[in-house]
Amino acid sequence: MGKERVTVIDIAHAAGVSKSTVSLVLQASPLVNEVTRAKVNAVIRDLGYVYNRGAANLRQSNSKSKIIGIVVNDLTNSFFAELAVGVDMVVQSAGYVQFLANTAESVDRQREVISSMREHGISGLILSPARGTEAADLKSLVASGIPVVNVVRQVAGAKVSSLVSDNHAGMRDAVRHLAGLGHHRIAFLGGFPDTAVFNERLQGYRDALSDMDLAVHDELVVSSAPSRAGGVAAIERALLLRERPTAAVCFNDAVAFGVCDGLRAHRLDPGEDFAVIGFDDVIEAQTAVPALTTVSVDPQGMGRRAAQLLLKQINAGRADAEAIVSSVRLVVRQSCGSASDKRERLSLL
Repeated sequence: MGKERVTVIDIAHAAGVSKSTVSLVLQASPLVNEVTRAKVNAVIRDLGYVYNRGAANLRQSNSKSKIIGIVVNDLTNSFFAELAVGVDMVVQSAGYVQFLANTAESVDRQREVISSMREHGISGLILSPARGTEAADLKSLVASGIPVVNVVRQVAGAKVSSLVSDNHAGMRDAVRHLAGLGHHRIAFLGGFPDTAVFNERLQGYRDALSDMDLAVHDELVVSSAPSRAGGVAAIERALLLRERPTAAVCFNDAVAFGVCDGLRAHRLDPGEDFAVIGFDDVIEAQTAVPALTTVSVDPQGMGRRAAQLLLKQINAGRADAEAIVSSVRLVVRQSCGSASDKRERLSLL
């Protein structure tokens, strides 16, 4: 015979308090003194009681749920895992839990998971939109009054808040650094050309080459999936050029790690024979061999800022759209080398 479920009445009897006092403790009400709260919580632990918050919210129609949805386009990219950690740091301390879902760049999957999250009564949503997401895809969310913060990617015309990095400035600084080390043929590797992020970073690349009086060669722009495997494929194609590049700026760190793998497959040492710069500054960038020079977006910091913006809108009871562009910085490590003492070797590749 199964163990009977512990009830609020059982807790009240064991603690010697009223049922309403137990309910106030479960709701974290400030009306209960600390001695009574501690006694009730001790009984709750001893009896193994689990508070059903979903049922409580149904009983209290005016209460807000304590669930934040976070939907990302590629959870295989460690950037998004770090971003989710940043979100959790903020929402957990505010008494919320996060529901995390991966769309794998599918707009249909995105639509399904957002619908499911709404059924569970999310209070707000942090979304890194799948490729091809349009303003119409977010229209019902906006109409419902659920606060939404788009991260990493903006959706043109969507009346929701957004938090993105300064893609143009970051890539411009990366190219300028490589040019300052003496590189003249600098490739742009990775990324999907049909995304705004790709085009912003590509424009930063091109503007930097012009600023440094370097020629812009279309064959040095090699798109690929923004993944480690995509990086391997991109550098393979770049190394087939009659006049090879001597350095590359990569769409993101995942691509940069793949580029380093591809270079080693050709017996070329990243940072020695070929300079590589990534974009994101994920945790692995610091411990990679060689350590990856990259444009730091601070993924965890972006997650924290997105969560703070979302909670501000939830607490205000309205979703006023804000557009925030976060500054970035170039973090120089070993993967870009120091061309001052290697230019002759690089010119022979």
